[in-house]
Amino acid sequence: MELALQKLEGIELQQGSHSSPEKGMCVMEAVAFVAGEPFSDHPSCSSPIIASFLRSWNDTLNTADRNRLLKPLIPFLIGTVASDAIELKRGWMLIDWLIRGFTPPWFRLAKLNEVAAALEAVTEVDSIERVEAAMRVITVAKQQAAAAGAAAGAAAWAAAGAAAWAAAGDAAWDAAWAAA
Repeated sequence: MELALQKLEGIELQQGSHSSPEKGMCVMEAVAFVAGEPFSDHPSCSSPIIASFLRSWNDTLNTADRNRLLKPLIPFLIGTVASDAIELKRGWMLIDWLIRGFTPPWFRLAKLNEVAAALEAVTEVDSIERVEAAMRVITVAKQQAAAAGAAAGAAAWAAAGAAAWAAAGDAAWDAAWAAA
């Protein structure tokens, strides 16, 4: 851990992907660098689900927030790669959090409390069938947000989509193929 922290000194995380450490590093490129892996934003030592989420989050933050929020996580991301079953579980956890945890507060800000409560009441999303059930609630939520002319609701959907959907999409497709 000490060596990892020393390697992080002087690194300023940047948006996007880079061809070499000298040209800059995003959070996952920094993980590869600190872990001593070939320079890449897909280090083999890290969970692909977590890495996907962090690549997307990295690119949505400004430089100060990126370094304040993500840089301290880098040493903890080394060694997070796990079995396919665990990665799939992580993907479902991310989808579930996005639907039942992340999105409802945005609807509350838009004064759409019933919509928020309906999303929170969705059964834990851990399968394709439960995604389909949740989508019925989400579709109604989107319609109510649009009908209310809720700019905050539109902002909620934009915010909810960025990091979590990028990472969760891979897990959902893997689950669909496994179920098939």
